[in-house]
Amino acid sequence: MRAALAGVAALTLGLAGCGGDGGAPAGGRVTVFAAASLTETFTRLGRDFEAAHPGTTVAFNFAGSSALATQITQGAPADVFAAASPATMRTVTDAGEAADTPVTLARNQLVIAVPKGNPHRVAGLADLTRPGVKVALCAEQVPCGSAARTALDAAGARLTPATLEQDVKGALAKVKLGEVDAALVYRTDARAGASDLDAVEFPESAGAVNDYPIVVLKRAGDPAAARAFLDFVRSEAGRAVLTAAGFQAPQA
Repeated sequence: MRAALAGVAALTLGLAGCGGDGGAPAGGRVTVFAAASLTETFTRLGRDFEAAHPGTTVAFNFAGSSALATQITQGAPADVFAAASPATMRTVTDAGEAADTPVTLARNQLVIAVPKGNPHRVAGLADLTRPGVKVALCAEQVPCGSAARTALDAAGARLTPATLEQDVKGALAKVKLGEVDAALVYRTDARAGASDLDAVEFPESAGAVNDYPIVVLKRAGDPAAARAFLDFVRSEAGRAVLTAAGFQAPQA
């Protein structure tokens, strides 16, 4: 498993002044552990949050949800956890690490990512089982891998992946590097890589949609700033960023 903590990156605007809207005090710091598939959207939302709360800093650790959940339960310092599935969130809540009841932030659906132009003419899951087609999947313990297994089983598609990755970005990278011919990834990640990749929709993905829960953690160093960030990403402005990236709104 990757040393995901090496991916922590602070997004600091270096602004001074009073706390902005939402109750985050000036000079606060929020450390957010978030699923790899939230990288682009949360990076944008982190900048927006900092701009709305001068003097507040947001730091991110993006990785596979299962790895993040393990880090949290082993004592890694974090204020907010955003997972790519309720199952990985339960690892944290069952360990008593959540300060509140998790709420659903968004939903995400799988597509087949293929190189630009779709050279193998992949039209659905059955095409991934053809001889000579190399496929990358996420490992089954991470949400994108669990969703992929559900979709493949629904289609009756039996394949042996060329590689099993620890998060969706790893699977996507294999396609970009030409090491595989296709990967099952989230729609949002394929959209973020649209300059290099094409996305093939398939009907079985409708039965493998992942909810993304988010929660403030019990050991948050700055609970007020953490709750302000959670409220911000669930606000109308936050939903607009998520929707533009291809995320679906939570079910009512």
